[in-house]
Amino acid sequence: MICLGIREINQANHNGPTMLQIDLSGKHALVAGVADDGGFGFAIAKHLAMAGAKVSVATWPPALGIFKTMLERGKLDASLAMPDGSKLSFAKIYPLDAEYDRLEDVPAELRDSRRYRDLGDFTMSGLAAAIAADGGVDIVVHSLANGSEVKKPLLETSRKGYLSAVSASAYSNVSLVSQLGPVTRKQGSFLSLSYMAAERAVPGYGGGMSSAKAALESDTRLLAYEAGRKWGHRVNVISAGPYASRAASAIGFIDQMIDYCSRNAPLTEHLTAEEVGATAAFLSSPLASGITGTTVYVDKGYAAMGIAVDKENPAKT
Repeated sequence: MICLGIREINQANHNGPTMLQIDLSGKHALVAGVADDGGFGFAIAKHLAMAGAKVSVATWPPALGIFKTMLERGKLDASLAMPDGSKLSFAKIYPLDAEYDRLEDVPAELRDSRRYRDLGDFTMSGLAAAIAADGGVDIVVHSLANGSEVKKPLLETSRKGYLSAVSASAYSNVSLVSQLGPVTRKQGSFLSLSYMAAERAVPGYGGGMSSAKAALESDTRLLAYEAGRKWGHRVNVISAGPYASRAASAIGFIDQMIDYCSRNAPLTEHLTAEEVGATAAFLSSPLASGITGTTVYVDKGYAAMGIAVDKENPAKT
């Protein structure tokens, strides 16, 4: 369990103080999109486990073999270390290619390729069937994003690249809620990860990815209504500040964005993956039972700013 160090609450007829706790004991959490220990997905998985949840992950097939090998050889042991001295272990590692809803949708050449052919049903419906066979789930985290043309300006992005980015990064969340909603136990929690490019122009974050993030946030509101009325589930999204994960670093200017946000946000410390992980644990817990359809900003307050306040701001000269 994670204890929130906000304040101690003295309860009537209680012999001593207690702490408000994020308690996910008995819950099964799935984090889709974990393939290493360097991103938000891994940090979220770890914090869910710290709160007592059993945690499974879903991994893109081309990265699955490497990820499993790193785990087996102890390459990730330092990152898997838990505060109580134990070691995080995943209940299951499911193969998942989030661009496909059914196995019959997968091109034969991909289905028969070396990295896919022995994995069984690695599609969204296959994941749902595997989760159902394993007894269901309580918490689902979407940490999936891919844009093949992300380095291209929007004006130079092809239709195929644009639609691929939206499919892999936004529709995948719609599919995840649709497919896993029926196998998620009552009062389940769905959570995804967005970025400020959903609302503001970030030159260099192209290829349709900004559009995908905008769709992700818009879809969250409607999914919250539909999944809430149909199953009683909550659906939220975290808009995280810039962070130098391996995926973000591949874009090429993440260090510049981190520096810019640090100079202009209300809180100047760099964002950590642990801060996003802790927020995700809270949003996935009963403590957040009244929160759904919401974009929660974990960005040191940068989203609140209307103008730049660093030394390059002409208003200060």
